[in-house]
Amino acid sequence: MELRDKVCVVTGGASGLGRATVERFVEDGAKVAIFELNEEQGSALADSLGSDVCSYPVNIANDDDISAAIEGVMSRFGAIHVCVNCAGRGGGATKTLGRKGRFPMDLFRDVININLVGTFSVLSQVAEKMADNDPDANGERGVIINTSSIAAFEGQKGQVAYAASKAGLVGITLPIARDLSYYGIRVVTVAPGVFDTPILKGLPPAAKESLAKSIPNPARLGAPGDFSALAKHIVNNSYINGETIRLDAALRMS
Repeated sequence: MELRDKVCVVTGGASGLGRATVERFVEDGAKVAIFELNEEQGSALADSLGSDVCSYPVNIANDDDISAAIEGVMSRFGAIHVCVNCAGRGGGATKTLGRKGRFPMDLFRDVININLVGTFSVLSQVAEKMADNDPDANGERGVIINTSSIAAFEGQKGQVAYAASKAGLVGITLPIARDLSYYGIRVVTVAPGVFDTPILKGLPPAAKESLAKSIPNPARLGAPGDFSALAKHIVNNSYINGETIRLDAALRMS
């Protein structure tokens, strides 16, 4: 699927991986709707990118927020062809059992609800709109890209909730791709490694440098542009479907 003149939804689109994706898609001639919890940040980015970009305040843990934003996109652009799910949260560095006791169940449920349930709510509602699109020359009506993490495979100490939520995204990829094949909608998950995004903002330079040295090749933190380049390729390459792609420079977490 070509991006030019297509309508794309990007959750968490005002910062990090999402912002890079929004900017790249706009450069390729797409119309983009940003779904962003930080309303001010989302609106500012949309305003800076022109009339083919809009922003909606969305908490992906709230089904009504998602529905209202999707209806807004349909009213403005008339269709949705691509959805990139970047919205999510960290898991809180808390062990299953530690000096302060057990992992808080409220925190576990919140991480799962946002990262896994919220992503599924967005993609399922978007897929319903994509199914009404006219198929392109390849029979495609839509492309959905979800964002997991290598923590899905090699979760570290204190990452139980985060790893579970990201592993869930890996686990649902193939079943959803099979479910949506009838409608010509592809589903792909990207599992990034260690990326230089706002999540790492609080780390001192020495800590970032140490992280970079642990990455085999290239020995640097991932850049948001690395993610957006892959997202663009996934949209363009109609034979990528039902797969989780690691984007980690050969990093395997210890």
